[in-house]
Amino acid sequence: MSIPIAMTVNGKAVAADIDPRTLLVDFLRTNLGLTGTHVGCDTAQCGACTVHMNGRAIKACNVLALQAQGATILTIEGLAPDGTMHPMQAAFKDCHGLQCGFCTPGMVMSALDLVNRHPQADEATIREQLEGNLCRCTGYHNIVKAVQQGAAAMAK
Repeated sequence: MSIPIAMTVNGKAVAADIDPRTLLVDFLRTNLGLTGTHVGCDTAQCGACTVHMNGRAIKACNVLALQAQGATILTIEGLAPDGTMHPMQAAFKDCHGLQCGFCTPGMVMSALDLVNRHPQADEATIREQLEGNLCRCTGYHNIVKAVQQGAAAMAK
């Protein structure tokens, strides 16, 4: 049984008929080909699947696509529609806030949400707010520096 779904993803209207059990992360990756949203743990622990739904960061691995009916979704691909990196993406690159890159899309999306809610966040707040995103490579020192630099660039 398929159910119709429609939403806006990265500024474009999309519609499809989907199995009602389809997770949002699978809809984005399989139906729309937006593979920047990663599947890491399938239990909402790692944050690799983080996207924005209606302006708030969510973990797309524990949201049914049908729950996003009519919603506005922003994925990592939507941050640089003209090919120019978003200031937060550039900060992660400049500060070496990534190694293998697997967690990076979710980390960047969470960092953007963090900065939108706490524009003047200090190191302790950044570390606390990113607890839902796991990086197995970098430690977090350079990620925190990247969030601080990205926040400063976004404020300009």
